[in-house]
Amino acid sequence: MRLQAERNRPQPSRGGDFDYFNTPKGMLLVFLSILALLGLLQSRSGAGLAHLLVSVATAVVIDAGTNYLLRRKRRLPDSAILTALIVSMVLSPAAPWYVSVSATGIALLSKLLFHIRRKPVFNPAAFGLFVALLLSSSGQDWWGALSGLPVWCIALLVVAGFMVTNRVGKFPQLFAFLGVYFGLFMLMGVFQLGEAAEIFRVPFIHSALFLAFFMLTDPPTSPARTREQLLFGAGAALVSVAVNYTIGGLSFLLVGLLAANGLHAAHVKWVSRRQPGSRQQPSTAIRTEPR
Repeated sequence: MRLQAERNRPQPSRGGDFDYFNTPKGMLLVFLSILALLGLLQSRSGAGLAHLLVSVATAVVIDAGTNYLLRRKRRLPDSAILTALIVSMVLSPAAPWYVSVSATGIALLSKLLFHIRRKPVFNPAAFGLFVALLLSSSGQDWWGALSGLPVWCIALLVVAGFMVTNRVGKFPQLFAFLGVYFGLFMLMGVFQLGEAAEIFRVPFIHSALFLAFFMLTDPPTSPARTREQLLFGAGAALVSVAVNYTIGGLSFLLVGLLAANGLHAAHVKWVSRRQPGSRQQPSTAIRTEPR
């Protein structure tokens, strides 16, 4: 009996505190920090670092204030920090400091305003960046995607992105987006429609990869089933290409992602109303909070 009890006793984790960095959020935090550090070292400018610190500080304060007002338990604000990192790594360092504050604040506020089944409808970072662009015409250069480094450094972005995507189980979604996105632009190039050739140059190719790896794959704002992932990724690509061709500008990738988020949320709402007792199939990946 004593031997059986010893076997059934929970065993301590061998990884200890380092187990956190094997979770999706922990892994993403590490890779985004590395990419940000490389981008900052290349630029040798304090503006990018200032934006990053301001965004992170804003996220921590807002997260703490929200938890206090809603009487939530204190916890590590890693989700808020991830959102702040993505926002600051997309915004141009030349943008005013208050743009970083507003974009981060809007991103975190969107999680409270737009949600279904306690999950946000829109990717927070994409929503904050898009609204900030509308309000202030802030520049975006996606410096965190290593667009300022030599071309071969894109391999670092791809390796980090593949590891994160594998951790959250979003490869169907990723490949559907990249395949439709670059495939359509290649066809547009063949038929000389728009300025498709620019998409395959710096920094546009970097921005597409960064969004696909680190924003499109956000588990709470994207589907879990393979078929729905394929439709989600393809839909985001179709909208992005259409907006780029008809309107242009810098926000076409964000619009494509937000449109896919909205359609996915509408589908979830429709299914819940049609079958009130049913629930969406749970993801096989570890559940994480939105970025």
